[in-house]
Amino acid sequence: MRKHLLQILAAAFVICVTSPAHASLLEGEALDSAAEIISWVVIIVAPMMAIALFWIVHVMPEKIAEDKGHPQAKAIQVLCLLSLVFGGLLWPIAWLWAYTKPVIYKMAYGTDTVDHHHENQQAPEEEPLEQQIQALRDRLAELNVKLAEQPVVEGEDA
Repeated sequence: MRKHLLQILAAAFVICVTSPAHASLLEGEALDSAAEIISWVVIIVAPMMAIALFWIVHVMPEKIAEDKGHPQAKAIQVLCLLSLVFGGLLWPIAWLWAYTKPVIYKMAYGTDTVDHHHENQQAPEEEPLEQQIQALRDRLAELNVKLAEQPVVEGEDA
């Protein structure tokens, strides 16, 4: 086995030494033009693509949470932004959080998703404070009249 390995290595050495080496398929001006194009791609295009890919990967948990109707989608969004600041260390947590089912939220509200259609509706305008106070006074007067009309039963605690 060792003899065969030595023969293969010797044959590879002979082939490398006897054949002329070619550094490139291009020569002269074409080689210079190709090198300039490659340098511009490496200096400008590659970093821009790396930044774009980094951004897309880091906002992916936020998009997943929004698509699934996750009730904590805004918190996941904040964690994704913090992950950008901390160099991606928090991204796995955001990704796992986006895929988890919100069990406590389901226990409280009966569903594990948020209906975003109702959240965006504006709340009806409230009455002025004076009108609310007057309505409460009227309701209190009605309750006092009903209380006065009820017969008093001996021996009951009030």
